[in-house]
Amino acid sequence: MAISYGSDEHGLICGYIFSPHAGGRAIGLPQAVEWLRNLPADGCDEFIWLHFNLTDASAQTWMQTHLLLVPEFFEVLRQGSRSTRIEDAQDNLIAVVNDVAYEFSFDPSQIATLWLSVSERVVVSARVHPLRSIDRLRQAVKEGGRFSSSVALLNHLMNDQGNVLVHIAREATSRVDSIEDSLLRGRLKHQRFELSKLRRVLVRLQRLLAPEPAALFRLLRQPPSWIATHDLEELRQSTEEFSLVIRDLAAVQERIKLLQEEIAAQVSEQTNRSLFTLTVVTVLALPINITTGFFGMNVGGVPLAQSPHGFLIMVVIVLAFTAVAGWFAFRKRE
Repeated sequence: MAISYGSDEHGLICGYIFSPHAGGRAIGLPQAVEWLRNLPADGCDEFIWLHFNLTDASAQTWMQTHLLLVPEFFEVLRQGSRSTRIEDAQDNLIAVVNDVAYEFSFDPSQIATLWLSVSERVVVSARVHPLRSIDRLRQAVKEGGRFSSSVALLNHLMNDQGNVLVHIAREATSRVDSIEDSLLRGRLKHQRFELSKLRRVLVRLQRLLAPEPAALFRLLRQPPSWIATHDLEELRQSTEEFSLVIRDLAAVQERIKLLQEEIAAQVSEQTNRSLFTLTVVTVLALPINITTGFFGMNVGGVPLAQSPHGFLIMVVIVLAFTAVAGWFAFRKRE
């Protein structure tokens, strides 16, 4: 039987059945329904992962009809909740994970959300836009990656997202270093815009990607009984590493803030120099303007009008006053 992927079949992007000692086996929705129908009441060692594209209008309806998912999962889908968290809902893990687009170019619009429902035997993930971490997980499954439990699959996803964030933090640091070098060389053109854009993206990443500590604390304190101890420990380590990356992003933001303040100071200094130059020019031109204004009056008694050396005398007087005004202006600057 042919297996269809993507939105051709109720928005299914991929589906896999995992066994403890084997890699994922690709399935379609009919095989998934058959597997769920034949699932033993006392449980089994296998679990299933179905990944959906929510741009297909029939995806959510199919999930509600054929999958025994808790109402909290569909509630977060309807709310479009963007806060990153993992919480327990009737012995099911509901995860809201914010991630970046596959071709991320430090644009705030390229941050999107992935929703997951994780139970002992069923993992369901859904997204609207293609995301980098979930695609890395799919690639790992295609290459034969083995997962002993559904929580191990979730931990792998969290680790992949942490790696993506590390790459983003390094690239952001590299961009800030380049901007700082340009700033030291006195090249301010376009640097303020680049820093503002970068800082805006990092602030949004930090706000959306930082896990809610209260929800995570409740989960780690009272986890569902079916989660193995080592899986719970790996989940704790993943969230701790996640928090470290978030702190790195905060440190980059602080560097950007300092650079913006330095650029503002340099711009202010340049403005002050320009104003001083304009003031000096105005002061130096003042004796000339006053003198020409007086001698341009059409009245009698203009001095030196009959003197053959009147012009030279007036030039010397104007130069003398201009020199005095220039000395006074530069003395004030010093």
